Amino acid sequence: MEKAMETTLEKARKDPESMKGKILANARKIFGEYGFHGTTMRMIAREVGIDISTLHYHWGEKKDLYEAVILDINNDLRDKLVEVEGIIHGRPLEERVAIGIDMMTDYLFDHPEISNLILFRYFGKTRHDVLMDLKVPEFTLDIAHSMGLREDKDHVNFSMASILTLMNSMHGFISGEDFFRPMVKLGRKKYIALVKETLKNIYIDAFTKDWSRQ
Repeated sequence: MEKAMETTLEKARKDPESMKGKILANARKIFGEYGFHGTTMRMIAREVGIDISTLHYHWGEKKDLYEAVILDINNDLRDKLVEVEGIIHGRPLEERVAIGIDMMTDYLFDHPEISNLILFRYFGKTRHDVLMDLKVPEFTLDIAHSMGLREDKDHVNFSMASILTLMNSMHGFISGEDFFRPMVKLGRKKYIALVKETLKNIYIDAFTKDWSRQ
C-alpha cells in the first residue's frame, strides 16, 4: 500500500525548527493574542521574519493556517490528557483532582494561546466559517472519565458541567493574567501558585462531596 503523504501540519510538528514549524508556533501565539479576525497573515510573517509570499507558500491562506493551529492544539491537548491519565490512574479521587489541576494549570500557563483561543471561539460575538474547531465537548468527557466522575445517563450532564466549570475557571485565570495579577499584586510564579491553590480549595471539595445525600 502506498504511504500517505505527510500533511503540512505533520511536517511542522515533526520538525519545530523548520520554517513550517516556526510559522506554526508564531501563528499559535498571534491567533491566541488577537483571534482569527484580529490576525493578518502579514502580522504572522513579520513575527517570523519572512515575506508574505513565503508564508503563503508554506501554509496557503489564513483559514488554512488557523485550522492547522486548532488541530495542533487539539493534538497537544489530547496528548496532555493521556499523560495526566497515566499519572492519576488508580489514585483516590482527591489526589486525581489535585494532580489534574496542577498539571493542566502548569501546561496552560505555558501555552496561554490555548485558553485565549477557547475563550475567543466560544465567548466572542464574532464567528467565522472555519470548519475546524476545538474539541471541548470530547475533552470534557475525557477529563470526566479520568477523574472517575459518574458517567451513567443520569449524571453525565452533571459531570460535564462540573468539568466545564473547572476548565472555564482555569482558562479565565490564564487568559486574564495581565488583568488579574496586578490586582493581587503578585509576581507570575506566586500568581500561578495562587491559581492552583484557589482551584483546589474550591473544586476538590465539590468533586469529592457525596451529592446523592443532598
